[in-house]
Amino acid sequence: MTPMASALFRRRLPEPLSRQLAGQVAAVTFVTVGELTKWTVIRRWGPTRVARLRSLLDGLLILPYDTRVAARWGELHAYAQLRGRPRTVNDTWIAACCLVRELPLATLNTKDYHDFSKHEGLELLP
Repeated sequence: MTPMASALFRRRLPEPLSRQLAGQVAAVTFVTVGELTKWTVIRRWGPTRVARLRSLLDGLLILPYDTRVAARWGELHAYAQLRGRPRTVNDTWIAACCLVRELPLATLNTKDYHDFSKHEGLELLP
């Protein structure tokens, strides 16, 4: 999801995906906010770019952490491990946020979420 937010920030969203998302409420997870914030620190963004990112995030719905998301994360992480295909912690949080709220995931990295789609029913927007 972070590459997707980055594409939004740079105004470089692929046209087919841009059309598919037109008129939809844009949301990111609490994880994405953390990843983007880390990115600004590591890349030593100045105050103007940081303010622009914060402005973008202010215009989006932030999907929060809650008990249901935490429980779903635990299930997803365990099932993936039992299948012999452990997934990254952050990708699992993102999938859990979407699955709990029955939201599709728009991502530029569908391969990272393929197992969640195949085994858990996560809807991916190509």
